[in-house]
Formats: sequence, structure tokens, C-alpha cells
Amino acid sequence: MRFHAFALLLPLAFFGAAAAQDAAPEPPALRLDLAAGSLPPLAARLPAVPRRDLPAREDWQPGRYGGSLTMLARGGRDARDLVLFGYARLVVWDESLTLVPDILESVEVAQARSFTLTLREGHRWSDGQPFTTEDFRFWWEDVANNRELSPEGLPQALLADGQPPEVEILDARRIRFTWPAPNARFLPALAAADPLFIYRPAHYLKAFHARHGDRDQLDRAATAIGLQSWAELFHRKDRLFFFDNPELPTLQPWMNTSAPPAERFVAKRNPYFHRVDAEGRQLPYIDEVILAGTEPRLIPAKAASGESDLQARGLSFQDGAALKQAEKEGRIKVHLWPIGRGAQLALYPNFNAASPGWRDLLRDLRFRRALSLGIDRDELNEVLYQGTALPGANALLPGSPLYEEADRSAWAAHDPKQANALLDELGMTWKDPDGIRHLPDGRRAELVIETADVDPSEVDALEVIRSQWAKLGIAVLVRSQPRQAARQRVGAGATTMSLFYGLANGLATPDSSPAELAPTSEQQNNWPLWGLHYESGGKAGEAPSLLAARRLLELYRDWSEAAGVERQQAIWREMLVIHADQVFTIGLLGAVRQPVVANPRLRNLPAEADYMYDPGAYFGRYRTDTLWFAEK
Repeated sequence: MRFHAFALLLPLAFFGAAAAQDAAPEPPALRLDLAAGSLPPLAARLPAVPRRDLPAREDWQPGRYGGSLTMLARGGRDARDLVLFGYARLVVWDESLTLVPDILESVEVAQARSFTLTLREGHRWSDGQPFTTEDFRFWWEDVANNRELSPEGLPQALLADGQPPEVEILDARRIRFTWPAPNARFLPALAAADPLFIYRPAHYLKAFHARHGDRDQLDRAATAIGLQSWAELFHRKDRLFFFDNPELPTLQPWMNTSAPPAERFVAKRNPYFHRVDAEGRQLPYIDEVILAGTEPRLIPAKAASGESDLQARGLSFQDGAALKQAEKEGRIKVHLWPIGRGAQLALYPNFNAASPGWRDLLRDLRFRRALSLGIDRDELNEVLYQGTALPGANALLPGSPLYEEADRSAWAAHDPKQANALLDELGMTWKDPDGIRHLPDGRRAELVIETADVDPSEVDALEVIRSQWAKLGIAVLVRSQPRQAARQRVGAGATTMSLFYGLANGLATPDSSPAELAPTSEQQNNWPLWGLHYESGGKAGEAPSLLAARRLLELYRDWSEAAGVERQQAIWREMLVIHADQVFTIGLLGAVRQPVVANPRLRNLPAEADYMYDPGAYFGRYRTDTLWFAEK
């Protein structure tokens, strides 16, 4: 596993760093608390060895304190965007997609199965209480291994060869996780956009835990607010990712101060945040972040008028012209970042469809290949993105070290002659007067494609595909519903085919998880029951029936227990070849440009960068704690 242990170099420069800390000015926003004595001085708030590495971009520059950064969000949601963009994790993916320590001072890995995590001496939660291995012990013993709080058992990333780790608390700063076999999933899970939080603020949450308090009293407190048990009350308080409990201490750069329901979540700087700049000044530079709720349909107009200081959510390529006009008028600055998905949109045949006729047909490789060959992606590119996107299958992008052109081009050329030949070979030769074929079981080939309104280009994309597939003798009907309803229909087998985002990580490295390529989750639209079978340890769902899908699952397990990058890379390559050749999803276009709107005074935002959820948490890996505002 690639892991850059820059923390090993920090002690060499420690004395210079300490001197810089003593001389560094305090953030002006804290001056009243400092004057009142409610906060200790900077040297007492920072860890002995703060995180000091900074972005290496040529345009990055030290900043100035102050300002409030507003972002638009869908109204009524929780404040999880603050955790995404803050991106403080035990370890993180940096801008080169290398894992580096963040909250941790260092990680020592032995034989890919033993991980010794060392905390930063003197690190504190946002309320000033010490952050120690007691917070890890509390989570492990009282949360992860408590049946009432974790009835489904340990997360998959904490199992290697089906076995849990041995957890040793070595001292107040060091904890070791050891598995009987290598566990390649562990560190990437800690660095994820929605991470595996293996710690909790024990000093705060113990008050809501039956082992540390009065169970009956906690149950009564839960009932009083409409909950059924102390465990539900605990979960209501334990919201590290959803970030909507202002009382919960945090390690993020900003602390949420607003409780839901709220149309505005206001987050103030964390006075105990563990990162500093080269001059020893405590980060973040920006004092306050606001998530302002609004109607999704209004986000483009509000972003164009300058109501957001940093915005990508709710914007699409189709908004580009209006945003560029606003940029000419000086209200905003517009960047166009390539989206890091393997495909912006992909078609997902549901191998677990309830209809036997459609299910059998979708599981026939010839049918999937025919559908892919029947799509003219160049036409789609011109219609949807003015020819700026990258046509091809749902595969990795050229920026990935694992990229091979053969994966993107597999069965992705427009070849209606070969597509028709494959359909004829399937026995679909009976056509109605309008040219629409019939399935082998006799029914008319009317394929319903369901969407969840995830992208504004869906309707236009499906209109083009409807026209192209009609020439093959396949009629397309479109059904649209909210995302949650769409997920439920897919899982129930009511959906035959769906349109959704492609691979989330189109820039994968060998130590990135290849879980997307195998049936590992019930949230996967092409094989929800097979994924559920894996997630439940065989207790629910169905075992994969296709040999190629079973092989992908075997390879994913091999990757999870691989020791060394070379072995991981070999497994990735085999999985990518199988996934592409078997057309388990039908990708359309990749590297679509995402508009990123910024306040013209905002500094240290990359002019161009990859835009992706995981790995990297959208803006997170570009260090939002180092953004700052130039003077007016």
C-alpha cells in the first residue's frame, strides 16, 4: 500500500516549528475568548506536533485570517457537507491520491495486517478535552461491539478473512489493530469521504450510554422525545458524519453551531484544530462556513448572482453559459473541473429483475453487448456536452495509473450491424410492423429504463438512446421517480434497467478499493441481491449466479487480503478486464466538466482539479482549511 509517512520527518524540524508556534499570531476571531480567559493561548491549544504539510501547487500561497464562506445546500438537510469539505480524517488522500497521516501523527504498517496508530501529543477535541486512545477504546468496546448499538456487527472494512482484529491499547497515544490476514481495506476506509470513524468523544457520549449511566433513566429520556430506547438516544447524539448535533465535540476545522431543522447551518472555527501553515499560524484561515438552504432549482441562478462563495453542488454543464456570462460581469469566478467518475451516466441492467424473461435476457452477455454497440456515443457527446466529454464504457479515466484504453473502448464503438447480428443470434427475429423485436419468451421488447433525477442531462440522453435503440428493434420507455423510491424498486426487482452515475472513482490507484466492480453492496443497481448476499455474510439476498460476477467477488476478496502494491495492481487489472468485457454496466460518457463557482476574492482554490466524491470528498483533499479571502 502506498503510504507517505511524512510525519516521520516532523520531529527533525520540531524545535523550529515550536518557535514558529510561539511567534505565530492568534486568529483575530478568538481574541475575545482569549481576553476573557475562556481559551488558552495557541501553544496550549495545538498538538506538540501539528500537521504542517501544505499543498505544493504553484499558485498556492499563505493566507490571511477572517471572513465567512457561504455555500448553498438543499434546504432541510443535515450539515454533512461541512464534514466532507473539512476532510479531517485519521489519514487522508492528498492531491496526488497518496494516503498520508492527518489527525494521526503516524501509522506503522507491518505485513499489511498490523496497523499501529499514533495520535498527536496534546491533540484536543473542539471543547478542549484531550483526544486519546480512550476515545478509540470507547468506540471499540462500547459501540462497535455493543449489540444494541451495532446489531449488524462490525463494518466489513474491519474484517480480514472474515475475522475481526485484535485491538491493543498500547498507551494514551498508541493503538494497534492486528488481523490474522492482510487488510487492504482498513486505511482507505479511514480516509473515505464517508469514513469509518473508529473513535468517539468518549467524555461526551458516555453520559448517553447504558454501560456508563442509568439505563432506566436513559430509556425515560429517550421516550420523552419520541424515541424507543437509550440506544436510539445515543445514536441521536452520536452524529459525527451528519454533523447536526452542535453539542458533539469534533476534530473538523469548523464546528457546527446549528441544530436541525435549520435553513442555515453556521460553523465556527475550531480553536483546537490540529493543522498549521508554514509560519505556525493555526488553520483554518476562514473563520466561518455557512450552509444556506435553498430550493435545488434556484441554485444555478443564486450562484450566478454571487450568493455563494464556493459552489458545485446543484450546478451542471448545462448551466455553463449563464455562469460564464456572470463571470464576464465580474460577479463570480468560474472553473470547469473534470468529474472523476468512470462515466457521468451509465445504464445498469438489473440481473436481479423479478421478470424471468427480462432477467434471463439481461444475464445473456450477447444482449448487453448488443445494447452497448447500438449507442452512438459521439452523437450523445455533441448533443449533451458540445463534444467536450470522453466517450467510452464505464471504466477508469486516463488520469488513473491503472488506465488502459482497451477498457474504455470495450464494446463501446457504434456498430449497429454487429448489434443486430447479436440480437438475431439470441432468437429475437420476430418483429412487429413498427420494427420492434420480441423477446425469446414472445413478449414485445419494450425496455423500461428508470431514472432517479440525478443529472439534468438524463432526459436528453435517454431521448437519443431511445432513437438509436429503436433502429435495433428495442423500444425504450422512461420512468422517473425520487432517488429513494428508485433504490427500493431496484432492490425489489421491479426495475429492469436504470440510469445512474458510473464508477465513483474513475482515477483509482492500486490501493483504492475495487469494491465497485464486484457485487459487494445492495446499493449497486445492477446486482442488488447479490450485493446484499455479500454484505449480510450470506444471510440475505442471493449468491451470484454468473461465473464472471463470482470471479469478481473472489478477486475483490483477494485484493482485500493482498500484501503489496504489485499484487493489488494485478488484481485490479483482472477485475477491470472482466468488468469491461462482460458489460456489467453500459457507460456513456466520462470526464464531463463540472462548473465550480467561486467568489472572485477566494484564494487557494485550484484553477483545475478533479471533482469527485470518493476518494477526496469533493473540495476536501484540496485543503479547504487553507482557502482565504483577499481584501476587497
